[in-house]
Amino acid sequence: MRIARFTAGDEPAYGVVSGDLDEFGQPSDDSVLVELSGDPLYAGIQPTQAEHRLSGVRLLAPVIPRSKVVAIGRNYAAHAAELGNDAPEEPLMFLKPNTSVVGPGDQIFYPPQTQRLDYEGELAVVIGRICRDVPPEQATDVIFGYTIANDVTARDLQTRDGQWTRAKGFDSFCPLGPWVETDIDPQTFADGVSIQTHLNGDLVQDGTTKDLIFDIPTLLAHITSVMTLLPGDVILTGTPEGVGPMQAGDEVEVSIAGLGSLTNTVVNR
Repeated sequence: MRIARFTAGDEPAYGVVSGDLDEFGQPSDDSVLVELSGDPLYAGIQPTQAEHRLSGVRLLAPVIPRSKVVAIGRNYAAHAAELGNDAPEEPLMFLKPNTSVVGPGDQIFYPPQTQRLDYEGELAVVIGRICRDVPPEQATDVIFGYTIANDVTARDLQTRDGQWTRAKGFDSFCPLGPWVETDIDPQTFADGVSIQTHLNGDLVQDGTTKDLIFDIPTLLAHITSVMTLLPGDVILTGTPEGVGPMQAGDEVEVSIAGLGSLTNTVVNR
C-alpha cells in the first residue's frame, strides 16, 4: 500500500495511491488517491469516499518526523572508500532535524556557507510506533513502511566541522517521498533492491541494498539501544557510491525499485 501526503489546494491530507508504477517508477496516468481520515500513523487506514486524480494534487513529504531523522553514515563500503574512509565496525549514526524535511518537487536550497553541495540517494525507513531496545528479529513489528530520501550534504562543511550537524542539517537537506510503501519485508532489501540517482538525467549512482553493511534489522536494534524512536521518525540507511556535487539549477532524481522516484531541483538560498 502506497500512502501519500498531499494537498489539493487546502489543508494537507493523506491518501492511498492506486495503480502500478512504470519502469521509471512513475504511477500510471489514471492513478487516483483515495483520501484517508486522519493521519494513518495514529488513526490507522480509514478510507473516506473522497477520491482525487493523482495528477491533480501536489504531493508533500509523506511524513513529517515527530522528533527526528536518524541517519547512518558510510553504510556502503564503496561509498566509504570513495571519500577516503574505512567501513565502520558498527553503525555510524547522526541526526538531521525534522525542519530539514521537504517533499517531492520541493526546492533544495544551496546555502551561501558551502561551496560543495552533494546528493546522496538513500532508502528511508518510517517508524510506526514507539519503540526502544528492539531485537533484530522484531524489526518488522515497529516499521510502518519505506520511502526515498536524499541526504543532502554540504561536503566541505562536513570536513571542516569534524562533525556533521551543520553539514547535514540545513533546511531542505532531507527530501522525502513520493509516498510511504507499507507492504515490503526488510528481507527484500537484504536480497537486493536497486537504488539509482540521476543528475540532470545522467546516471550518477547505481547501487543495490544488497551491499548494505548493516541491514535494516541491525540498524533498528542499534539505534533503539541508544534512543527511543517515535511514530513518524525516519531512518536513513546510507548511500551507495557515486556521490557528487550539485549546482543551482540542477535537477536530482532518486529512484528505488518498487518505491518510485523522488525529484527535486536546486536553487540558491
